[in-house]
Amino acid sequence: MSATAPLPRLPLGDAVESAVDWVTVTFRVVFRTLRDLGEGTYDVLVAVLAGPPAWATALALVVLALLVRGWRLAVGVGVGFALVIAVGQWDNAMDSLALVLLASVLALALAVPLGIWAARSDRVSGLLRPVLDLMQTMPALVYLIPMVFIFRVGIVPGIVGTVIFAMVPGVRFTELGIRQVDREVVEAGHAFGATEGRILRDIQLPLALPTIMAGVNQVIMLALSMVVMAGLVGAGGLGGEVVSALTRVNISLGVEAGLSVVILAMFLDRVTSALAARAPVSRALAASAA
Repeated sequence: MSATAPLPRLPLGDAVESAVDWVTVTFRVVFRTLRDLGEGTYDVLVAVLAGPPAWATALALVVLALLVRGWRLAVGVGVGFALVIAVGQWDNAMDSLALVLLASVLALALAVPLGIWAARSDRVSGLLRPVLDLMQTMPALVYLIPMVFIFRVGIVPGIVGTVIFAMVPGVRFTELGIRQVDREVVEAGHAFGATEGRILRDIQLPLALPTIMAGVNQVIMLALSMVVMAGLVGAGGLGGEVVSALTRVNISLGVEAGLSVVILAMFLDRVTSALAARAPVSRALAASAA
């Protein structure tokens, strides 16, 4: 009996590679400008965070924790950052914090408007849902491959890949928060003659703020989870240290860099959660529940 003829191979990857080649050549000037802008903004953030003495920046972050959550979080943040300084990872931690902050701001700048648009249009929501599912399930390293080809090795591929990877919960939580606003409240706004823009600004967004802030928290956490991946493409920071520890099988460096990532993650998570709890709507809901 003759063997079954193999199915012809679908050259999907080749087609995508050709498309990336065309985009890279066609928009070379645009990508060069974006790379320079991204590197410049990142350098400014690093100068702000790592330029002053370590104790001064750490003290400022401790004061921030004290203002948003209280003395318990402030003490924990102080101890954690003292440990980061003691193991010599402070500069790397500030590099990673700058990357996370920049990528999170860019991700939210894209995610929140998309979430609002999806909440106001079922068609847009239906179109975005499979795209967001693909973005959420695609391995993070896959984002970095075309980014390295377009922007070359450095901080910018890490930032762009982090933005793509982290923006999904921002879109989903924004849409969810606005859709959960009581329709009767929106109808009351229409009855009083409010425009769609004013209803969005004065009714829907304030009431959806706790849910949106939960999305902000998730965006920041996903951005921080990309730190190590970004280190693979030359982004540096704690991710670069983890990658270096892995390639050299350096257990002590890996533990110190990994522990610094954990401390940074706990700080960002607690601060953003506290800011969400301090929102006026969140306080009103907590008071009514009590």
